Amino acid sequence: MNGDALYWSLARILDWSVWGGECVNPSKLPEEYPVVFVSNHAAALGPIAVTSSLPVRVHPWVIGDMMDFAKAPEYLCKDFIEPQLHLSPPFSLKFARFLSKISVRLLRAVDCIPVWQGEALYETYQASLDMLVQGKSLLIFPEDPKQPMNELFMMTPFKKGFARLGEMYYERTKKILRFHPLAVHPAKRIIKLGTQVAYNPYNDPIKERVRIRNVLESTVHDLYLTIVLESHTAIPLPH
Repeated sequence: MNGDALYWSLARILDWSVWGGECVNPSKLPEEYPVVFVSNHAAALGPIAVTSSLPVRVHPWVIGDMMDFAKAPEYLCKDFIEPQLHLSPPFSLKFARFLSKISVRLLRAVDCIPVWQGEALYETYQASLDMLVQGKSLLIFPEDPKQPMNELFMMTPFKKGFARLGEMYYERTKKILRFHPLAVHPAKRIIKLGTQVAYNPYNDPIKERVRIRNVLESTVHDLYLTIVLESHTAIPLPH
């Protein structure tokens, strides 16, 4: 089974077994690709929700440890198995070791992009740029886990580094890269798409990264609140 076929098979399985939600405004999907989809993480559910709901093949950024056989068990324990499945040591680590043997192979097989720290982050950008040049879209969750959680939006502030992809893509192709925001509401089982933000090559690169980060973060906030309000009123709000 090739990577694309495996991706769609996993998306269907995860939709049936874990997510079971929907994208409520698919008319907002991009008309041209590639794009970089940018979303809140919604704990472990965000990546599952987006890949299950979008009818678009994406290549997610994934923490590098999750794609490393030696490091994945510990990361799975702390990020998913203990907080989400509520399993306790020592069984949690044993289960993580078993699960990582499957998850690492799957993440690699569907061409996820490992996100490394420090100087190795350059490899992440280069792999991402190669994907974009081939016309493949990305999925990024840029929340900073070191920052405090905003309880209203259930997310932490965005980092801005991912916006470098706009300038890198323009330098290589002379084409404009677009970033497409979306919000995941795990309790409502809904994702909602926003309006694209285009990279501006005429702006100062550092200021442009900040601008893109700020607009996308604000948009995801608004989308999240709209989901909450619409679920209370049952009346779609103006877009």
